[in-house]
Parts: sequence; C-alpha cells; structure tokens
Amino acid sequence: QVQLVESGGGLVQAGGSLRLSCVASGMIFSIHTMGWYRQAPGKQRELVATITGGGRTDCADSVGGRFTISRDNARNTVYLQMNSLKPEDTAVYYCNGQYTSIYGRITDYWGQGTQVTVSS
Repeated sequence: QVQLVESGGGLVQAGGSLRLSCVASGMIFSIHTMGWYRQAPGKQRELVATITGGGRTDCADSVGGRFTISRDNARNTVYLQMNSLKPEDTAVYYCNGQYTSIYGRITDYWGQGTQVTVSS
C-alpha cells in the first residue's frame, strides 16, 4: 500500500520560510516523478513544483526563485523549501507521486495534505 505523508506545514509571517517534507512508502520511490501541489480555499488545485527521479525540476512561475523542490532517493523523501512566503501562498499543500509505465499508463498517488498559512 502506497503512502505519502507530508509534514512541515504551519503558520508563518510574510517573508518567512518553511520546509515541507513528504515521506513515501510502499513504492519504488526513485522511478516516480514527485511533485507538490496546493489548493487554496475556493480555488482549484494547482501545480507548485515537480522533480523527476533523475533530479530534473520544474516549478510554477508564481513560485520561481522562492521555492525549491529536491529529493533524497535514499530516504524516499521529497522536500519543498519555501522562502519569501507571501499571503497568497496560503493553501493546503499536497505531495504527489506519479509513475508512467512504458505503455503510457499514468498512476498518481497523493498525500493527505499539510496546511500552510502565511500572515501579512
């Protein structure tokens, strides 16, 4: 059974930093593209950043230069370092693991989410 468990969320003042962690179990971590998504109240879930098994990263324009995604395959963990936080970063942040088979079948796994609240 695949599990993704996030931690590190909380309340922080604008301009502050947080680091989110997501520990995966029950999966071959290194072959999954890992990502962070977020969902603010009344809004759709949106992509924040992704990192492939080989370490290639991508992130949303809204967080570029402030957020950094990284992974430790030996620890089955993906991180999201968030700096210069803004009130508009307030959301529930979700960890995602995605695997695409050689046949093109995509399998997604999700964590339960962790709340990040940025006060002005």
